[in-house]
Amino acid sequence: MIINLQRNGRIQEAILSANAASNSLPNDYSFEIFKNLIVPTLYDSKEDIILYRQRFTTGLENLIQQTSLENLEQQKNALTGISRLTNFYLSFQAQNDIELQLKYGKLVQRIMAANYPEWVAPITMPTLNKNQKIRIGYASAYLHSYSGTLWLIGWLRYCDRQNFEIYCYYTGNEPDTITQKFQQYSDVFRHIPYNLEAACQQIYADKLHILVYPEIGMDAQIMQMASLQLAPIQCTAWGHPVTTGLSTIDYFLSSELMEPENAQEHYSETLIRLPNIGVSYPKPYIPPITKTRGDYHLKDDAVIYLCCQAPYKYLPQYDFILPEIACRVPQATFVFVRGSILKPRLERAFAAVNLNYEDYCVFLTIPERLDYLAINVLSDVYLDTLSWSGGNTTLEAIACHLPIVTCPGEFMRGRHSDSFLKMIQVTDAIAQNEAEYIEIAVKLGLDSSWRSLIAEKIKQSCDRLFDDKASVAGLETFYKVVSTSVLKKSI
Repeated sequence: MIINLQRNGRIQEAILSANAASNSLPNDYSFEIFKNLIVPTLYDSKEDIILYRQRFTTGLENLIQQTSLENLEQQKNALTGISRLTNFYLSFQAQNDIELQLKYGKLVQRIMAANYPEWVAPITMPTLNKNQKIRIGYASAYLHSYSGTLWLIGWLRYCDRQNFEIYCYYTGNEPDTITQKFQQYSDVFRHIPYNLEAACQQIYADKLHILVYPEIGMDAQIMQMASLQLAPIQCTAWGHPVTTGLSTIDYFLSSELMEPENAQEHYSETLIRLPNIGVSYPKPYIPPITKTRGDYHLKDDAVIYLCCQAPYKYLPQYDFILPEIACRVPQATFVFVRGSILKPRLERAFAAVNLNYEDYCVFLTIPERLDYLAINVLSDVYLDTLSWSGGNTTLEAIACHLPIVTCPGEFMRGRHSDSFLKMIQVTDAIAQNEAEYIEIAVKLGLDSSWRSLIAEKIKQSCDRLFDDKASVAGLETFYKVVSTSVLKKSI
């Protein structure tokens, strides 16, 4: 109930419920975590972000001080608690999270070490004899059709099989056609659903040289596993594009095009800037679209701005942007495919300029993937979110040749779209601030010729973004260097 209240924007009720549960069951560590660390999925104002961040900071300090692991019951209770929650939503506050992540990571490591002392000691790099391959493991709960790991397919597909042996560990249980691809491109594929100890035992027994978690922070079990030492070298990547704060994770595999100059300041891991966007994303298949705007009750003469991000990516300090565009583009229609929870904020933002949000905002329920792609094709402009930009959604929009307005943020998570457009060298609609973002969005809305020109440029150059083998070559060079250097040190 607490989690459902949080996800549906009823944060005060969630907090009250967490407090009540904690008072009734004071020895249940799960409710101690909820009471201290729960944050909104959606903020009402910029001031709310400051308020809840301070609440999280204080709550984390309280939780650290109150966590006792002196006996077996306390150790198991704490283990159960951290298996029910991650601090995923913290990173949507558009702040540098390294200090808070370090504190939370240290707490998780402390709990895991108390429960699994056999998996905390450093591991010697296995010897590489002549003609032996470097064993690389990838562990995730999302080795299925999921935006946080879909990009990983390219790393496996274009792997140098003469030098590397690929192990995949699927800890979730929603297998689909994408799972089959992960299995196809692995030398060893192990499906170990929802069993922390079995997964850890298997990874440890496989004697990997390098273990990579494509994402850390979305799935509680993966966070627990990553806080242990299961391989000599352990890495994460930008499936969840925020530092882990775990001392057990040595490297963060990122992108040279995404990271700002001072990026290392945002990471507890050593930052590795792989070539281009850092991944080899498979080119999306865009089938012929036969549906029309009328099928979705959209006007033929509307200027459709696609707003397709998850609601928690929309921060309140940017709510003014859409009504500003609407004031200057009378035919503007903002199509949300996941954002109906934003209605109260949008109502206030449009009312501030004497507009009715219902005249401009449409909230669609998309039944199938084909419908989602159709909406991309039928739209005029893709409006990226600021501070945390689109990843999968932007890549698919580019495959649909949809003009994209973006504004790179301070952190890598706000620079995905920027990097994609720079890689295909279509930078006309990259803004440097909110005012320029509005100007570009308005121009694209009013100037259909310019809009068509941008779409054509994307069409002509988008292929260079997909199935990029340079990023794989860079990744494998890193693997060779780091495994060899650690082996030399151990010898």
